[in-house]
Amino acid sequence: MAFTPEQEAKLLQIISAFDNGKRLNELPSVSTANPFDLIVEVLDIDGESKQAKLAALLPYLEEQCAYGIEWDTAVSSPVCTRIGNVAHHKSLPVQSLMKGCILNDNGKVVEYLTPTNWKAHTLDGSIGQVMVEIPAHYRKFETDGTKRRAKISLFPIPGYHFVPKGYMSAYEATVQRSTNKLCSVANMDADYRGGNNNATWDGSHRTLLGRPATVISRTNFRNYARNRKAGSTEWNCADYNLYKTVVWLFYIEYANFNCQTAFNAQKDASGYAQGGLGNGVTNTPDWNGFNGYYPFVPCGYTDELGNASGEVAYTMLKEDGSTHGTVMVPRYRGIENPFGHIWQWTDGINVEISSAADGGTSKIYVCDNPSQYNDANYNGYTMRGLEARNEGYVKSIILGEYGEIMPEAVGGGSTTYFADYHYTNIPASGKVLRGVLFGGSAIDGSNAGLAFAFSNNVPSDANAYFGSRLCFIPQTA
Repeated sequence: MAFTPEQEAKLLQIISAFDNGKRLNELPSVSTANPFDLIVEVLDIDGESKQAKLAALLPYLEEQCAYGIEWDTAVSSPVCTRIGNVAHHKSLPVQSLMKGCILNDNGKVVEYLTPTNWKAHTLDGSIGQVMVEIPAHYRKFETDGTKRRAKISLFPIPGYHFVPKGYMSAYEATVQRSTNKLCSVANMDADYRGGNNNATWDGSHRTLLGRPATVISRTNFRNYARNRKAGSTEWNCADYNLYKTVVWLFYIEYANFNCQTAFNAQKDASGYAQGGLGNGVTNTPDWNGFNGYYPFVPCGYTDELGNASGEVAYTMLKEDGSTHGTVMVPRYRGIENPFGHIWQWTDGINVEISSAADGGTSKIYVCDNPSQYNDANYNGYTMRGLEARNEGYVKSIILGEYGEIMPEAVGGGSTTYFADYHYTNIPASGKVLRGVLFGGSAIDGSNAGLAFAFSNNVPSDANAYFGSRLCFIPQTA
């Protein structure tokens, strides 16, 4: 690979700038839009001396290409400090690439949805599933005493892990009953009836038409997702690794661990996102009396927001047409109800919880290969840390090298630290394999949120308020 004279000149300027303690953005003749491309070319063709200089240049390179958050585990405020390239916190180069699309069963994008409003598109499943594309990027987590940092970049900075592109359902998943295929659709047809598929409620205020499906085990959610493409493991139910990616994108965008902070559509004085997503569907009055804890918000209710974040009021009507209650349905960059409404069964994470007499630990195991997801053991999984053994508001998360969002310690509050709750259950004897549900339900109030983890249930359990999502994880060579 040969350099043009222009590239060689720019490279020399970069190295010279480093030698003189300057930053890349102080060089008017060097484009800072993509400085990494030029440096990668040099690393491909040059020897150790220049590689050493370029390695030393890394702090400057990272300063230009990465952005993220820093927090102190000894400080109770959920608000984080923004770090890295200040301009990126305004333009949000990774988050801004999230976009709604229709994905066919082969994982090909049929069309991208209108960014400002999706309602003019065909969202009923006839041409594909309604998904949100999560862009490939790079990510790094750091621990420095009580300080923690999470950083992302569109460029492959040394020391950063690659985060592959993925697709998360825009909606909480339902099931096409005639095919047992997991779906992400806005469709009121009986074939996509949600909840427990109770047809006797059709036409009543309890209707499950157009709502997400529940009363399904994690095992079956996985099976129904895989039914989308025979012989493939690319289609999955809610996926822990992809969910974790979305959670960190939110945290970095808002620099706030309390996702239930009131929504604010306006940027702050610095041009940064502020606030959160509001309470979400978490304060439902007499949910049991209304419909027995089954989902009630129709899929696609917030589609008027398009790829944006926000909230839309939903009025729950009684049989006589009077108002039972009003809830706010949240949306994060096209993802409807990212927390609250119903719990999300999540795959790719298993917890080995042992009694006090049999080890007294709760080991978190994570799998990066969907073909090895299972509900029986930890084969193909790696241990990423220990889950808190007590219930309570999350004070700290495991984090580690890969940014695990499972709670490490409790002792926080509804507006402090991570501002979300943690449920677990320790067996009286022996060891059990538990799955994890995330997000909370329509009656969890301030307990709910993106870091609200629930490890009480075995993967075969099903419940009126246990749902999931649909995910597509492209296979990589």
